[in-house]
Amino acid sequence: MARISLDHIRHAYNAKAKAANDYALKEVHHDWSDGGAYALLGPSGCGKTTLLNIISGLIHPSDGRILFNGKDVTNLPTEQRNIAQVFQFPVIYDTMTVYDNLAFPLRNRGVSEPDVDRRVNEILEMIDLGAMAKRRARRLTADQKQKISLGRGLVRNDVNAILFDEPLTVIDPHMKWVLRSQLKRLHRQFGFTMVYVTHDQTEALTFADKVVVMYDGQIVQIGTPAELFERPSHTFVGYFIGSPGMNVLPVSLNGAQARISDQTIALSSAPDVNVGAKTELGIRPEFISLGRDGMPVSITKVEDLGRQKVVRSSFAGQPLTIVVPEDGEIPADPRVTFDPRAIGIYADSWRVGTGA
Repeated sequence: MARISLDHIRHAYNAKAKAANDYALKEVHHDWSDGGAYALLGPSGCGKTTLLNIISGLIHPSDGRILFNGKDVTNLPTEQRNIAQVFQFPVIYDTMTVYDNLAFPLRNRGVSEPDVDRRVNEILEMIDLGAMAKRRARRLTADQKQKISLGRGLVRNDVNAILFDEPLTVIDPHMKWVLRSQLKRLHRQFGFTMVYVTHDQTEALTFADKVVVMYDGQIVQIGTPAELFERPSHTFVGYFIGSPGMNVLPVSLNGAQARISDQTIALSSAPDVNVGAKTELGIRPEFISLGRDGMPVSITKVEDLGRQKVVRSSFAGQPLTIVVPEDGEIPADPRVTFDPRAIGIYADSWRVGTGA
């Protein structure tokens, strides 16, 4: 296993890149712990696969260095980095059996046959392909082939890191849940350094100890699922994490007061904001109380989801989403209050203060 250090990494696919916006991956400077389980989460085109491929050696960064346990591996080819990588679509040997596909990486490294058999059978059980061990891979379905590809990434126990690039895309929903749980168990058991790329927040939040949220070619926050939910560092994190996402309301600031149209919200202190910055207030729907006291809202739609109701409303001329418990009352003259501890103040999309 390895501690992965990203030392001022940047990458542009255009060799003439100069300005920051020319870079597909803007500067990344972070250390990822030996044995950590990380998810790179973000929308398509945000730079997460580029970063993963720089770690694996498939892409050489335009700037910066990458180190494994303090050793500079920036110029080393993939095969010398001692990593396993699982891609979005299956990469397997169709003419080999399922068993031999999993055994190949071990036999190629001179592992004894008894150890090969033990390890392959462990992985076959994990990916639920034991009954198909002797079948040739070309006869299997796409999701079964991807499970082989996943198993080949997991079969070695001597790797610096295991990298996953949206590996469950072709897996059916129930098996996705099973495999995520098994990956988590495997990580706890063996302590592999794992980096998992996905655009699915459920996959990221259930797999990773730390989620690396990426947006527009940069890392906007690294944190636990709880940290991302409770204290988003960037408005994109608030929007992308959680369902429904965080409310983001344009405000004007006057000292320790945030004003939205004709409504004023008291803050515990005056945020430090640069002159001319775009200022916004963020609050998650779960931390808004709907009742007979507080500031007036106009309800436009109620979505009954069984365990809770999602209330769409208009507040001070801005759309506002509120989550109400299943048995919660929706008054005829509705008003809202914001939990001051859950308010975030943002300047040019970055968090600069709180409500309490």
